[in-house]
This record gives sequence, C-alpha cells and structure tokens, in this order.
Amino acid sequence: MHIPDGYLSPATCGVLTAAMVPAWWMAVRRVGRVVKSRFVPLLAIGAAFSFLVMMFNVPVPDGTTAHAVGGTIIAILLGPWAAVIAVSIALLIQALFFGDGGVLAFGANAFNMALVLPFVGYWVYKAVAGRVPLTSGRRALAAGIGGYVGINVAALCAAIEFGLQPTLFHAADGTPLYAPFHLAQTIPAMMFAHLTVAGLAEFAVTAGIVTYLQRANVPILRINHPDIPVTEAELEVRKKLGWGWAIVPIVVMIALSPLGLIAPGGAFGEDAPADLDLSKYHLSAVPEGLQRFSSFWSHTLLGDYGFASGDHPVIGYLISAVVGILIIGAVIVGIVALIRLFQTDRDSPSDGGPDDAERVVA
Repeated sequence: MHIPDGYLSPATCGVLTAAMVPAWWMAVRRVGRVVKSRFVPLLAIGAAFSFLVMMFNVPVPDGTTAHAVGGTIIAILLGPWAAVIAVSIALLIQALFFGDGGVLAFGANAFNMALVLPFVGYWVYKAVAGRVPLTSGRRALAAGIGGYVGINVAALCAAIEFGLQPTLFHAADGTPLYAPFHLAQTIPAMMFAHLTVAGLAEFAVTAGIVTYLQRANVPILRINHPDIPVTEAELEVRKKLGWGWAIVPIVVMIALSPLGLIAPGGAFGEDAPADLDLSKYHLSAVPEGLQRFSSFWSHTLLGDYGFASGDHPVIGYLISAVVGILIIGAVIVGIVALIRLFQTDRDSPSDGGPDDAERVVA
C-alpha cells in the first residue's frame, strides 16, 4: 500500500497532504494533553511496532505481496489521534531512509494508512465491542474485525487514488502521465490482496495483541478505556509488568524481520518504472510524469531495507529494522520535547488526575 513517487500526480499528492495537515495538527494537540504522563513511551512503541510489522511482506496468490500496518491496535490502546502520529512517523522514516513509499506521496500514504485506517478500524472496534468488559472475548474479536475493515478501507482509498490518475491526468492523445492503472484494474488488484491476505494479517495482529493484554496486562487496555468495567480483583491479579511486555516482542520482531524477504514479487503499484509490464497497460513507454518523479528522492540510507550492492540481504534487513527503530525513538523524543516546550496551561490536564493523564483520545 506504500505508493511510490511518480504514480500520483503532484496535484493529487498536494491535495492529500493538505488534507493531512489539519489531521496532524489535531493529533499533536490531542496527544499533547498527555505528554507528561507515564504512557508516552507507548507512542514510540506503537510507531516502532507499525514500522516493523510493515516489513513482514506476505505473499498474495496473484504473485504480489501485502502486509499489515498495525494502525488499529495503536488506536485501540492509545486512541486514533495517537495512531495518526505513530503511523505517520513510521511512514516518514520508511520513505526518507529506506525508500519504502514516496516522499512526494508521503501525504497520500499517511492519509490512507495513518488517518483512514486507524479511525475506521477504531470506529468499527467500538461499534462491535460496545461496553463489554475489557477481558471479554468479544472485545478481542471486535479488535480483529476493526483491523480487518480498517486496512481494507485504506486499500480501497489507495486503489481509487491510483485508478483516477489516467482519467484526470493524461496527454492530449490519452496517454497516462502517471499511474497507468484504471479503476477496473486497481480496485480488484488492491482489494484481492487485502481482503484475502493483508486484512487477515491485520486481524490476527490486532486480535492477538488484545488477547495477550487481556491475560497479561489489563492496565494497558484501560489507558484508552477508563470507563469500561473491569473489577478491582481482575486488576489486582493482572499487575503491570513494566515495559518488558512490549520490549521483548519488539526485539523478537526485529530478529524475525528477514522473513519479509521470503515473499516473492512486490506489492501492486510499487514497481519501479523499469519493471512495469507496459504491454499489459497498452503503453509503448513509461508515462512521462511517472518517469520524471519516480526518482524525486534518492537519499535513502538503506534503500529497500538493504545495502546498495544487494549483498547480504538478511543482514541489511536486520540493520534496517534496528536503525528504523532508533530513528523513530529519536523522532518521538523530539516531538514530545517540542510539545512540552510549547504546551500552554490551557492544553494541560485541568487537575493532573489520573483520568486526564490517561485519556489520549477523549
């Protein structure tokens, strides 16, 4: 679902980036209310988790690949506005340092995966879960359903953005200037991959984490669910486990990240211009705009999560995972520091009580 540069027109990228500006502003405002709480590290953990889970490419039967995003689980634990920040940071680091998704297209990718996905997933989760207790199996199922629906709606948005390019932006003779795919091609391709593979991966990741926390760390679930009933006895049994509950899985994901290399092929719409099957789209040459903007950003640190020479791909993938997590941590620390620097009394919790400190999204 990472749209590279050149596939969307500058106008499309500009519109979607403009749509994200108020979303980012609101997200910073909402998250700014809790930057003094003890739950700030969860924001960095959420961004790191999203970055890593997107490295695990899963093969799709049509020869392409897909991946989970992790936006819904972040929204469930910290609220959708926190998910906007976390996933946006993960996408920005991927684009700037690893060439995964375009820099010009960053706003479009953020719109799909950092705004649409977590909000839709969270709304579906809330609707299905209702007010059942935090330890209810229905709540874990609702989380999985929310993840599944959220990523598929995000994929549909990306398919529409791709598919409108030939209609809106073409030469006088009708030749597409950017993405050569029409809606009749993009919607089936994107939705097949996400309805059958990526959606199920998102379902498993989201439901699995909620199920784990229900057994191991209910207080984490309470951060964004302060009014959902959980008995004091349950809370006493499930005492907070420190940060090990999150750090250990992150380390395991880093170690297993090279599994993302196993999936053959690439995701639909992410081919380099030279790899396009031009005859399939009745073209004799790569679209002009796609050719011009595809190399807009050429300063990646580890392009495609590996070394420029292509040697030692497993080591390159592992190093990319570690470097990405370190950069994400630094960016989160920087953002929190800036929020604290410019935060006014009006933005701070009114009484400093635990409920105000824990409401990331309210």
